[in-house]
Amino acid sequence: MWLIAIRILIADDSAPVRGCWRRIIERNLAWEICGEAVNGREAVELAKQLAPDLVVLDFSMPVMNGIEAAEQIAKHKPGIPLLLCTMHDPALLAQQVKNKGISGLICKSSEAKLTDAIHALLRREQFFPDCAFSPSEYGVEVGKPH
Repeated sequence: MWLIAIRILIADDSAPVRGCWRRIIERNLAWEICGEAVNGREAVELAKQLAPDLVVLDFSMPVMNGIEAAEQIAKHKPGIPLLLCTMHDPALLAQQVKNKGISGLICKSSEAKLTDAIHALLRREQFFPDCAFSPSEYGVEVGKPH
């Protein structure tokens, strides 16, 4: 039986971080990295070209940050789940990500949360475990695509 892999685009300006994400993601044999971007603008272009099933974005990237990239990706490719990863306090970014097309927000430091977030987003669920807010407070309907 042949399975079609879930195609994931990753975007971070740090090669070691991208390598770490790649190793974590590719542990799941049903997932594959379809592309890597080093800044937000490149993430937008690759999302248009590659049509990934999910995009993992760093918040702090040169040229265009993760929130701006997420906005552009959501505009050009609506329905693609977008996961934002940050070294900052996710609770502080929660207000900024509302209504930007972002389906999940996690700290970069949690390997388990990366895989949990990807699983949730692929089920079309929201994933905001590190945020001290209820997604419904910001107009995010849990379990529904954005």
